[in-house]
Amino acid sequence: MNVTVASPPVSPASVSRWHTARPWLGTLVRLGLAAVWLVAGGAKVGDLAASGRAVNAYDVMPYDLAKVIGAALPFVEVALGLLLLVGLATRLAAGVSAALLVVFIAGITQAWARGLQIDCGCFGNGGQLAAGQSPSYGPEILRDLGFLALAGFLLIWPLTRLSIDSWLEKK
Repeated sequence: MNVTVASPPVSPASVSRWHTARPWLGTLVRLGLAAVWLVAGGAKVGDLAASGRAVNAYDVMPYDLAKVIGAALPFVEVALGLLLLVGLATRLAAGVSAALLVVFIAGITQAWARGLQIDCGCFGNGGQLAAGQSPSYGPEILRDLGFLALAGFLLIWPLTRLSIDSWLEKK
């Protein structure tokens, strides 16, 4: 026996409103994610040693590798922020953003599960917490899940207003 469920009809007006609003919503999403990467990378680029120590605090790789990743990460974040800011290679930047955010979420989750007492270092500083300080892993994971949702939006709908990608698409 086949069961069919009728879905409510979608009005042409609501489809039209979505197609009008989506590129502008995408622009806000793109600029928001750009701001995240620019602030995160900008906060760390001035002290690459601290960024390396923050990566090392997760205790998942050798110290020398953590230093290299910690030194490179701020530049990757700034590059992603700049690409998203101007709207160039938006889908690629969103894909790399999504991948990084999944790694960040996994890193914070494993630190929480292992009982490490660290600051994620997501927006500068980071590393071992001082005595008496408590980590805020739950809110950090929720925040990164929100950023992941923004990246997912841009993976699906990368063409936004005020972007080089849209300008190139018209040519």
